[in-house]
Amino acid sequence: MKTKKGKHTVCLHEGQIEDTQYGGAISPIYLSTSYPFLDVEDKRYPRYFNTPNQEVISKKIAALENTEWALPFASGMAAISSSLFTFLKQGDHVIFQNEIYGGSQHLVQMEFEKFGIEYSFTRGLDVSDFEREIRENTKVIYIETPSNPLLSITDIKAIADLSKRHNLLSMIDNTFASPMNQTPLDFGIDLSIHSGTKYLGGHSDISAGIVAGRKELVDKVMQTARNFGGNLSDFMCFLLERSIKTLAIRIEKHNENAMYVAEALSKNPKIKKVYYPGLVTHENHDLAKRQMHGFGGMLSFDLDDNLNAGSFQKKLKMIKPSMSLAGVESTVIQPSLTSHSLLTADQRKEQGISDNLIRLSVGLENKEDIVEDIEEALKG
Repeated sequence: MKTKKGKHTVCLHEGQIEDTQYGGAISPIYLSTSYPFLDVEDKRYPRYFNTPNQEVISKKIAALENTEWALPFASGMAAISSSLFTFLKQGDHVIFQNEIYGGSQHLVQMEFEKFGIEYSFTRGLDVSDFEREIRENTKVIYIETPSNPLLSITDIKAIADLSKRHNLLSMIDNTFASPMNQTPLDFGIDLSIHSGTKYLGGHSDISAGIVAGRKELVDKVMQTARNFGGNLSDFMCFLLERSIKTLAIRIEKHNENAMYVAEALSKNPKIKKVYYPGLVTHENHDLAKRQMHGFGGMLSFDLDDNLNAGSFQKKLKMIKPSMSLAGVESTVIQPSLTSHSLLTADQRKEQGISDNLIRLSVGLENKEDIVEDIEEALKG
């Protein structure tokens, strides 16, 4: 009887291609864009998501997400858009939680009307907020937990159960948690989506996306994705495999550091509020404990009103003001100027995103050094 491998082992070995020619320790890179077609059942082509290095990622992520299959994309948005347009058509309706990544919200507001797809955003994150938005033509419920940038927590199982009761497809953006801290498919969610640019890549040098779920559903996404052309190159798949080998141990350190930093910042009088699900003061801390294995490396905090967010970021010495997140180095952004800048001021206010909100991606530096850098910058 085959025993289930631990996640550290899965990160290192699942899906790896054996180098039968030279016996190398890592997967070879297959950069060919042309493969045989005569007497071949599965015709390989990079845009078909079935090249050798693409399949390594598919197998590895599927194992980490405790599901059947996964697809690697060229970006998180390629994964999100391909998934949504696979299961939505003209006249359909989709429900989004009110706190999602700004890029996802922009996609919806800029593109869906062109295709006659209806959508609504919830007013809160309770399951009742989603249920009241269900219409006769609703097909999909889409959530993100922990959310970007306020680290709000949505009840994954409750949403999965609601979706099943109404015969709807459920999707989750699982980027902030990563498969190490959260496996939504275990709770009944249909599709788990990642920006692989973030924790899966983890070194600020890869752009990638992932969709994982039952093979029946992922195959449907693949058919749409083949037309959209958002495949990940084999070289990037090779780099992503390299990065995932250290995912488990990186996430453990991210979790540890973020907890330490969140507790320290919550005691600083120049910070109004810290948003981190690991804090007992977080409004959904108990829910986070039930559905997460760790609380992640992301947190946000509101600076005191008499501080300027731009000046604060410029005074940081080690932590980089930088557009992305989840690298080995600590970074900060101001969501009102970056991830959520395309929303109106009223939309940001409704979501609780102030101009003084700072999102911190806690890296792998010594945790004391991270806190010291922030506290020195706060001194002015």
